[in-house]
Amino acid sequence: MRYRWVMDYLNRASLDAVSADTFRATHPYPWTNLENSLTPEGYEALRQSMPDTSQADRQVGRKRGYGQAPHDRYLLHYRPGVSISQPWQEFLAELNGSVYQDFLRRVLGPHNFIPTFEWYYAWQGCAVSPHCDATRKLATHIFYFNTEQDWKASWGGQILILDSERRFPAHSAPQFDDLKIAAALQPCGNGSLLFQRTPHSWHGVRPLQCPEGSLRRLFIITVNVPSFQVWWRRVRGKDPDGFRIEAA
Repeated sequence: MRYRWVMDYLNRASLDAVSADTFRATHPYPWTNLENSLTPEGYEALRQSMPDTSQADRQVGRKRGYGQAPHDRYLLHYRPGVSISQPWQEFLAELNGSVYQDFLRRVLGPHNFIPTFEWYYAWQGCAVSPHCDATRKLATHIFYFNTEQDWKASWGGQILILDSERRFPAHSAPQFDDLKIAAALQPCGNGSLLFQRTPHSWHGVRPLQCPEGSLRRLFIITVNVPSFQVWWRRVRGKDPDGFRIEAA
């Protein structure tokens, strides 16, 4: 019998270096930018085999609540039956394993949670208006899959950690100029952003200035808590994000 060697994708040293105390004390809400989140081999294997945009839903002009502007993008939501490469299958299995789950509980606290997975691709002009995530989301972990060779800093795309000074309720629509920028994170290279949802965890991305044909590429893990909304969606055959559990 022949055995296939399965590489490690998560860089355990990077995960271990995150201080839970420092994370929770970070202003204006808990967040950390991890460098070298993945092993070099794992990062390159995943980057080279990302799903194609033809598999994704092109979302343009979709209405958001509270008067917030649309978040245009290609979105591929993972469900059983979605066709992904072998490296991505292995990486998702690792994310559902004890190393990553223990990391989340160490940093976020001893919660029960349900992770969901999505790939985001954005093109020229796409933006993410300032918002706080839904209350069912305990945290979000965003992995970057552009390099300095395919994404220039002048094109924008920085993830903005925004400080509202607690002047706006989560269910509102402040503009970028209404908020202070606490950090601007360039989503390039082998790194990732983990942040915890709070009633003031505002974040966003200004309109992209990249050339036509260039894409800002992200992989996003949503750490959902088993709220009533999540339970009710499950009863109706949906996952925490509202997608049918079985792919079409």
